[in-house]
Amino acid sequence: MAAHRCSWWSWLLILFSLSVFVVADIHETTPVNDHHGGVDHNAQTAEQTADQPAVEERRWEATEVKEAATVDAAADIQGTSAPETVVPSSVPQPKDDFQEELVIRPLHSGDIYASFQFRTLWDTDFMRENKVSHYRLFPKSLGQVISKFSVRELHISFTQGYWRTMQWGQPFIPSPPGAELWVWFQDSVTDVDATWKELTNVLSGIFCASLNFIDSTNTVQPSASFKPLGIGNVTDHSFVRYATLPREIVCTENLTPWKKLLPCGSKAGLAVLLKSEKLFHSSFHSQAVHIRSVCQDWQCKTTSWELRQTLNSVFDLHNSGQTKREWSLFKMFSRTLTEACPLASSSKLYIDITDNPQGEQFELSPATSLLSQAVVLGDRRTFSVYDLTQETTFGSVRSLNLLIRWKSNEGEMLRPLLHAERYVAGYGLQTGEIHTLMYNNHPYRSFPVLLLDSVPWYLRLYIHTLSVTSKGKDNKPSYIHYEPSKDRVKPHLLEMLIQLPPNSVTEVTVQFERALLKWTEYPPDPNHGFYVGSSVISSLVPSTVAMHTNSTQERPLFSSFFPCKEESSYFVRIYTEPLLVNLPTPDFSMPYNVICLTCTVVAVGYGSLYNLLTRSFQIEEPNPGLAKRIANVIRRMRGVPPL
Repeated sequence: MAAHRCSWWSWLLILFSLSVFVVADIHETTPVNDHHGGVDHNAQTAEQTADQPAVEERRWEATEVKEAATVDAAADIQGTSAPETVVPSSVPQPKDDFQEELVIRPLHSGDIYASFQFRTLWDTDFMRENKVSHYRLFPKSLGQVISKFSVRELHISFTQGYWRTMQWGQPFIPSPPGAELWVWFQDSVTDVDATWKELTNVLSGIFCASLNFIDSTNTVQPSASFKPLGIGNVTDHSFVRYATLPREIVCTENLTPWKKLLPCGSKAGLAVLLKSEKLFHSSFHSQAVHIRSVCQDWQCKTTSWELRQTLNSVFDLHNSGQTKREWSLFKMFSRTLTEACPLASSSKLYIDITDNPQGEQFELSPATSLLSQAVVLGDRRTFSVYDLTQETTFGSVRSLNLLIRWKSNEGEMLRPLLHAERYVAGYGLQTGEIHTLMYNNHPYRSFPVLLLDSVPWYLRLYIHTLSVTSKGKDNKPSYIHYEPSKDRVKPHLLEMLIQLPPNSVTEVTVQFERALLKWTEYPPDPNHGFYVGSSVISSLVPSTVAMHTNSTQERPLFSSFFPCKEESSYFVRIYTEPLLVNLPTPDFSMPYNVICLTCTVVAVGYGSLYNLLTRSFQIEEPNPGLAKRIANVIRRMRGVPPL
């Protein structure tokens, strides 16, 4: 019995010694683990323990050094330098960023051009297997669209009115009248056409637009015109689709869901100026959404998704009821600025004063001493900058109502180097001719342009009549891609690479024949005509100043949309006017006349026959004479039965 007691106590002694060693080992390894993952815990301990300040302070410094050493070691492995400011690993860095800008350009005609730019950057991967579930600044509806349909790039615009290039100059981001949609899909998409059709239906619901009318009859597959604007050099054009709806009407139903995509909505920041009553009374209005992946650094080791929402508007001096050349934020938008969007890292207002260096053209009130220069569309422009994140910008009244007052009507606008227009010629309703004019206003430089034409199937092109002339001579295109149409299946697609001589007008003409549609294919107002989408012209135009080729360089949003690969040229995309073509239209009043005549015949003929077949006939005695009727009256008065 004593032996058993000794063995029992020996086992307890062994277990106790082992537990002591384990606890000692844990105490030795705990500081290292705390240094890598428990920085916040050490900070709280340093704040709570006031009787040992020196010891705890040294621990915090040691932890910071170890953290910095860890970052340095990771940077040495990747071949990059460690950052100067070390952020504890327990504090998560925000992976998304939001910026907003408003650019106002006074025009020489007295009109004013306002361009809103909203950009949301998010460092995430929509294509991973586990779906993204947490959204902070990026709209969830568009994030789900990207992941579900494997979208590489998406560009959609809704425009009311036509941009007058010769009066207003080049816009920051061009768009054709109506609705435009072009999408690049990932290589993993197997059936692009089915995905495209489903995507248009989803976008139609998101933006409350008629995008569900996009089908194979108005969709083309460009071979060279629409390259990706984000990262990657995709050469397989079977994954791109382009379509337009030139008759799409833009209204408040499209603007409201567009504003809801912003992090602050229309409650704060520059978006408070987006009042539909004022925007839709302007001469030109365009809203767009662009989604693409961009580089975070100049080596493009890391990428992020960019959502850029743009809204451009031109306010006409006469349509606005202005009696003098004077504009303000309240006159343009019926509102003023009171604060920046709290979620925006940058919120700025730019006023283009390039043509007003000494203030001889117009006057700004309140004035600002902050100036900025940016290379925009091949020209160096100067801007007055109002930083909305600074409280001094709003003054003591906490409101910014910028006033632009003209002093002189003199001055000329710089003529754009590239301009285009298009019209329909011919007479009758059988044949016609499409004329496209492209102007190269450069005095001594020639440059190539890429022309894309998408013509509906009911205009049957005679491609053998295609001609390109410059200065009265034939100008043979260096590249032609043509896909003929199929009736009620797909439209024509014509792409050409043309060299424009300096200071010249190049004319492209092609004849067509109008098709006769079925009576069920005509719209409710067939005599109004049928719309043909705008031609798309893309070109690298010579620049007067050196362009910035580093896309990751910090620049204003309005000057960083199109990527630039060369310092001597910049990319320009312009759109011509949409065409309105009359087709042979039957007299739709004839069915009405036939229906009326048929109903009359049926009512008279069949009605009379039916009346004869169903009426019951009774024999009536002839009426009695006058003497007999008088006698019967007397007999009734006497109470005697009548004769």
